[in-house]
Amino acid sequence: MIGKAVSFVAKSGTGKTTLLEQVIAELKQRGYRIGAIKHDAHQFEIDHPGKDSHRLTKAGADTMLISSPEKLALVKQHSASPPIEELISTYFSDVDLILTEGLKKSGLPKIEVHRAERSPTLLCRGEEHDPSLIAVASDEPLELDVPVLDLNNPAAVADFVEKQIIRKQI
Repeated sequence: MIGKAVSFVAKSGTGKTTLLEQVIAELKQRGYRIGAIKHDAHQFEIDHPGKDSHRLTKAGADTMLISSPEKLALVKQHSASPPIEELISTYFSDVDLILTEGLKKSGLPKIEVHRAERSPTLLCRGEEHDPSLIAVASDEPLELDVPVLDLNNPAAVADFVEKQIIRKQI
């Protein structure tokens, strides 16, 4: 199950979200069902004071599901971040591919986003050599032990993900 996921990693402000938006759109056009996980190292709040769901959570609900005809949101209290494998197996059984943003410490296959102006060194090939790095999407040519993809060509990045992650699972 974990084999159908890839994590896009980079330093903040490098363009991970922008690239993921484009890759998701490209893969959706190809007919794939896509899941996304955004890792946030900070506390975040999707439920807002004054809303009924927030009131129920504040009253002590450990799990709060907000559901409408178009979508649902799950707010689940926990004391530590669940392992990525648990998140994937619990919430993503109905997709062809899971794209994550962040999760640089996970064992997921990784594509590092590199923008020369923003980050002169790579996270996964800098001080630490991350063996789960499968490619780098860069705006400059690099000599690496993994494929270097054109950061400005999201279709080529989608081609790589389709070939290396999705089709290997079929």
